[in-house]
Order: sequence, then structure tokens, then C-alpha cells
Amino acid sequence: MASKKPNPAPQHQDDLGVAERPATRKPRRYQVVLHNDDYTTQEFVVHVLVKFFHKGVTEATQIMLHVHHRGFGIVGVFTRDVAESKAELVMAYATENGHPLKCTAEPEGFGGNDEA
Repeated sequence: MASKKPNPAPQHQDDLGVAERPATRKPRRYQVVLHNDDYTTQEFVVHVLVKFFHKGVTEATQIMLHVHHRGFGIVGVFTRDVAESKAELVMAYATENGHPLKCTAEPEGFGGNDEA
């Protein structure tokens, strides 16, 4: 069995060791997506956007109309945990209020890049 030779000593410059820094990647971002349905009222969607995503009424109305006309719309982009939590909160709140509003968290860039 052949033995491997140990790596040579690190390069020194004036008694300081130079260490390679490992490359790090940014965590993948997730989009929170609202999906259109024929039962949830437009007013409720605007209310959800203001309450959970801190949108102004004008911006919330624009997003709601985008979702209404295109079938879905991106509400925001967050880390995975935040996106999934927001989607679950919205779905639970909609259910409590008798609306079938669908809200999902999807990896950024998944299914196209149709911004709201």
C-alpha cells in the first residue's frame, strides 16, 4: 500500500500564514406567489397583501389586479423559511375567513420570472 506524502507547509510572507478562504454561495431565495381563484374577493386579497406583506393599499391593489388578470403573481422574495412561513400564514388566515386563496413558496426563477 502506497503512502501519500503530507502537503507542503503553507506559504509564509513575513511570518504570516496565508489561508485560502472557502467559496460561499448565497442561500437560494424563494418567491411567495398568490394564485387567482373565482371565489376569493379582491378586497380580501388586498387586505392580505397589506396585513402580511406590508404593502400600501395602492401597491396591493396593483398586485391583486395582476394576479386577477394573469392567474398568479409574485408578492415578494424571501429566504426559504420566511417564504414558507408567510405562505402558510396566508393560507391559514384565508381558511379561517372562508376563502380558498392559494399561496405558495417557490424557488426563485421556478416557472418563469413573471414579476407582479
